[in-house]
Amino acid sequence: MPFPKAVLETNTSQLSTTYDAYVLISNSLSSLHYPHIQTILEQHQSIDERVGITPTLLAADVAGKRLLQVPVGQLTRDYDDVRRIFDAARHTAQLILDSGIRKPLLEVNLAGLTANQAAQFENAIEAAYLGLCQGLWQPLEARQALDEDVIEPIHCVGLIESKGNVDVQRLNALEAGKRLARDLCGTEPERMAPPGFADYCVDAFKGSNVSVNVITDDAQIRHEYPLLHAVARASIEVKRHRPRIIRMVYEPVGEVTKTLLFAGKGITFDTGGADLKVNGHMAGMSRDKGGAAGVAGFMKTLSLLAPKGIKVIAELGAVRNSIGADAFIPDEIITSHAGIRVRVGNTDAEGRMLLADLLSHLREDAVNAINPELFSFATLTGHAAIAFGPYTALVENKPARDQGIAQKLFAHGELCADQVEQSLSRREDFDFVKPRTKADDVISSNNGPSVTTMRGHQFPMAFLTIASGLDKHEANSELPLPFTHVDIAGSGIEDLDWQHGKPTGSPVNVFVNTYL
Repeated sequence: MPFPKAVLETNTSQLSTTYDAYVLISNSLSSLHYPHIQTILEQHQSIDERVGITPTLLAADVAGKRLLQVPVGQLTRDYDDVRRIFDAARHTAQLILDSGIRKPLLEVNLAGLTANQAAQFENAIEAAYLGLCQGLWQPLEARQALDEDVIEPIHCVGLIESKGNVDVQRLNALEAGKRLARDLCGTEPERMAPPGFADYCVDAFKGSNVSVNVITDDAQIRHEYPLLHAVARASIEVKRHRPRIIRMVYEPVGEVTKTLLFAGKGITFDTGGADLKVNGHMAGMSRDKGGAAGVAGFMKTLSLLAPKGIKVIAELGAVRNSIGADAFIPDEIITSHAGIRVRVGNTDAEGRMLLADLLSHLREDAVNAINPELFSFATLTGHAAIAFGPYTALVENKPARDQGIAQKLFAHGELCADQVEQSLSRREDFDFVKPRTKADDVISSNNGPSVTTMRGHQFPMAFLTIASGLDKHEANSELPLPFTHVDIAGSGIEDLDWQHGKPTGSPVNVFVNTYL
């Protein structure tokens, strides 16, 4: 899986022919490494007022004899953050390609900031690299159908940093994880149907320190993952659409001090099932596997960094929510892996069904784990995107809140351009999914869309808690288990364009920065 590798450079004196352009991302016209750049840019500004406002490409005595100045605008306002750098690099990627640049050397120079302001941008060079890689990424189908050197011609990106403070090994591992997540999420629904999704994961971790086991047997899935199997029922008659459970485990060398447990929603295509998506709303639903893709991406970075002390267990459910004679339907009552009777409220609320069974299995792992933290990753609700726009939504139970898990993710996300927003799980959410009869224990959903439902991204957390058996591990129980639901419906795709936007690899970055 080739991608533009970051290379750390600390001195420009020997780089005149190594790189073919010098890219300066800055809030001024000055450079720390080529002081004469400012004079050149100021002279050009006298005849072109766009200099300092839009990217400018000039001939100059710098590495590669080409200078591309990329302005980031004002950075001193309360609401400015490191995404200004990430987005500037991302938006410049196409200009770099169109200009024929193939080996860029990248500097980030942010002038005129106070110490407190500068602290918000301490990861600016990393954000610029990751933003550039986001802009350069092309879909897996394109890379397989065309010459990969033509479709993605940039193989390395130099990062000039005189103090040598950039850990490029870590940065390359992070981009490798984000790229795996983008490939899994962004690939069309036949190439990345459940078997293909599982195979891609197996190949990605072949020979690594992460073990990957795939459950393919229909009877086993029906018995051990009954809610997930119900979602998959209409897909089983088509062999290439049959569900897969992918279990990944990373065991560190030496003592374990923390255990992370991830459930990933991998709906490879979502028709809505019997509650069919209509009026064009089905387009883009091959990206409904972004949660499982994000977990796989985190595991890829984890495998490359091989940290000590942390054990990670992940279960991904790769399922197609098809429409057909055997589709599961509203009003069915299905008993979950945890023994909870679930009344189906809406078949287009399928992701929480499979997550509940995955979480129930991970709950069994967690009860004997060292310092466990459980998470579910999903493109779950349109409500999360409406409420928070392009930010990842976190919904915690009380044990997670007591440990400040969302607060930690928030703090790290602010510094790495992968921000999150915190929500709370409240009594109204549990009231919303409570049973209306003695025939069932919990209702999966109402029969309306989440975007028109009050607390539409919070109440699914209550369902997950009950249906997975995690409500037996509340803060006042003998064994509290911290659980955080991670909804990337707003952050998983660029510009919320589900049909055509690039997958972002979110929330790989914030979890890597928080836990690795």
